[in-house]
Amino acid sequence: MKIIETKIPAVKLIEPKVFGDERGFFMETWNEKAFREAGIDATFVQDNHSRSVKNTLRGLHYQIKQPQGKLVRVTRGEVFDVAVDLRTNSPTFGQWVGEYLSEENNRMLWVPPGFAHGFLVTSDTADFQYKCTDFYAPEHERSILWRDPSLGIDWGLNGASNLRISEKDRAGLTFIDAVQEIMGLGSKKASMVLSEKF
Repeated sequence: MKIIETKIPAVKLIEPKVFGDERGFFMETWNEKAFREAGIDATFVQDNHSRSVKNTLRGLHYQIKQPQGKLVRVTRGEVFDVAVDLRTNSPTFGQWVGEYLSEENNRMLWVPPGFAHGFLVTSDTADFQYKCTDFYAPEHERSILWRDPSLGIDWGLNGASNLRISEKDRAGLTFIDAVQEIMGLGSKKASMVLSEKF
């Protein structure tokens, strides 16, 4: 198993060893000892599986309490997977990283607690599976607007206008409003924090 640091070091790209022959393939997708040695010391409490059609964009989701670390992978199709650092004391606060995950490349992404997460489906359909370090808590779930200009995420859309986005995600918070809630600050103070960080 190869574990690669992304441009945000806390977010790891994982390339499992795949053993294949004419019968099919085998790969190990979770090994507590190997991951811990690579700096991913996680205890998972919940596994999720979603299926989405092309141009579905989900996110950017996070929880203000019970933050979830997520180990994500794609078992059918392809997605562009994005993590945004919401840790206000982090040197990469407000930065994002994106990686393509697919059934072809078998890559996984470790998104630690304290990040917003989302993905865009780039294939006809995609099965997206992920392990979580804490339970889903709908009362604490929030969404940051996927196209917030202060984040500047390049989703690789090339002008595509036929996105499939839930009403909840269309009504996502701005990044400044999200920071305001996370830090318990007024919007003016949150703006000052952001201006100091960027």
